[in-house]
Amino acid sequence: MSTRLAVELCGIPLRAPVLAASGTFAYGVEFAEILDLHSIGGFVVKGLSREPMPGNPPPRLWETHGGMMNSIGLQNIGVRAFVRDKLPHLAAYAGTAVFANVFGYTPEDYVEVVRVLEDAPGLAGYELNVSCPNTRHGGIAFSADAGLLAEVVGMVRRVARRPLVVKLSPNVARIEPLAQAAEQAGADALSLTNTFIALAIDARTRRARIGAGFGGLSGPAIKPIALRMVYEACQAVRIPVVGIGGISTGIDAAEYIIAGATAVEVGTANFWDPAAVGRITGELDRFLEEENIASVAQLRGTLRLKGD
Repeated sequence: MSTRLAVELCGIPLRAPVLAASGTFAYGVEFAEILDLHSIGGFVVKGLSREPMPGNPPPRLWETHGGMMNSIGLQNIGVRAFVRDKLPHLAAYAGTAVFANVFGYTPEDYVEVVRVLEDAPGLAGYELNVSCPNTRHGGIAFSADAGLLAEVVGMVRRVARRPLVVKLSPNVARIEPLAQAAEQAGADALSLTNTFIALAIDARTRRARIGAGFGGLSGPAIKPIALRMVYEACQAVRIPVVGIGGISTGIDAAEYIIAGATAVEVGTANFWDPAAVGRITGELDRFLEEENIASVAQLRGTLRLKGD
C-alpha cells in the first residue's frame, strides 16, 4: 500500500484513511475470508451494548432508489461476549485499527460498556453512537440535544483512556452546535453522518416496508447532504472529523477529504461489494497519483466554495 495514504486520526496511525463503518462489517473477523484485513486502514465493529440485544422484527431492510433503509435495531451479542469470543481473533491483524462502536439508552449504559472494553487489549479507540433515545428524557436522542450529548460524552470521557470518536446524527436542524458540544465535552474526533430517518410504504397493503415502521436511509442518495454536514462540522470544530455517507468509490472518499475530513467510513457499499473498503482505498490511491498529490493530507480541506 502506498505511503501517501497514511494518516493519523486523534493519535492513531492509519495506513489508509478508509475504514469500514459500524453495522456493515459485523465484528470484522467475518470478513477475513473475503478481504485482506491487513490491506485496509481499519474498521468499526458492530454496535455493542451492556447485554445482548435481539434487534427489531423483520423485515429489516428495504432497497430504495440510490440506497437502502435498515432497521436492524442494533442487534448484537453484548460487550462481554464480544471481548470473549470475537476480539481475540482480531489480534492477528495488528496494524489495522479496530474501533468498538458503543451505544446505550442511559449515560450509565455507555460508561459500563466502555469500562468492560477498557480491560480488553487490541482496540484503537471507541466510537459512541449517540443516536439512541435517552430513556430518562422522554426518548429524545442524545444527539438531538447539546446538553444530553455533552453529559454522555463527558461521563464516558472520564473512564475512557483510549481515543473517543463521537458519531453524530444528521436528524437535527444544525450540526454545528452538536459538534461543538461533543468537542467541549472531551471528544477526540467526530464521525458523521449516521443514517437519515426515513419511511417506505407498500401502496398495495398500506403498510410500512420496514417491520419497525421507520428505518435509517443510507447509501449514495444521502451523499450530497452528508457531505455538506461534514463540511459544516469541519468548519465548527478543531478536532478531526470522519466522513460517512454514500461513499462507494475512491472519488467519493476524496470529496469528503476535500471537504475537510481526516478519514472516511464506508457503509452501505459493503452490502453489495464486501471488498468495497479495499477497492475504494486503491481507487483513492490512484486518484492521488493521477493528481500528483504526494500525501492525502495535502488534499484535506482544499474545497473552494462560493467561487473562491
